[in-house]
Amino acid sequence: MTEIHLVPCLKDNYAYILHEPRTRAVAVVDPSEAAPVIDALRARGLALTHILNTHHHFDHTGGNLELKERTGARIIGPRADADRIPGIDIQVGQGDLVAIGTAIARVYDIPAHTRGHIAFWFEEAKAVFTGDTMFAMGCGRLFEGTPDQMWQSLSTLARLPADTRVYCGHEYTQSNGRFALSLEPGNADLVARMKEVDDLRQRGLPTIPSTIGLELKTNPFLRPDSDELRRTLKMERAAVVEVFAETRRRKDVF
Repeated sequence: MTEIHLVPCLKDNYAYILHEPRTRAVAVVDPSEAAPVIDALRARGLALTHILNTHHHFDHTGGNLELKERTGARIIGPRADADRIPGIDIQVGQGDLVAIGTAIARVYDIPAHTRGHIAFWFEEAKAVFTGDTMFAMGCGRLFEGTPDQMWQSLSTLARLPADTRVYCGHEYTQSNGRFALSLEPGNADLVARMKEVDDLRQRGLPTIPSTIGLELKTNPFLRPDSDELRRTLKMERAAVVEVFAETRRRKDVF
């Protein structure tokens, strides 16, 4: 079974170390800086073989070159954004398979936060790495895409099995949950989740991973069909994408 280890970086970023024990292949997803990753590898006696990037932003790729220089790891990133991925060796896109030893990831194109954003879904490990497209109870800002693109990207992720664990790029869960409650205060699943999130954060613990099933119940950006959310927005008869776009607009100024 592939092991996944969370590595806090910068202020609120997460990188993730994947260890496939049968071949001892080791990958890191979205290393914003090298030092915490190197420390985490040393603590576990692991040797880095791959670097996976979901998108080009510096807080997801800032450690690429140092890690590559120190370990010889191969950098795998989005084909649609290859010119902005430091040190990229292998370009991938929709439907491609990435092997970390015997652990196989399927790549999904999920643009809108950036034009070339991708996700890595490890079916056997029941894990998807979503970068800054899907957060726990949130989604990324639309820096390089449209509401329709982001809705399609989130819908792609939402179709993964409900027990798929969601590993996102940031610890934004508490603030995302407060926004979600402003739209669906009557959502019992959301209320219960926020109690758990507040308790974890009070103890200084991460709220990641989530699961696809939990996101479908509590993430407002996956819930434009919610009657309560639509009433809050006064958009009871609007199209799904219009409701999503207004939800994102309100989060931008929340």
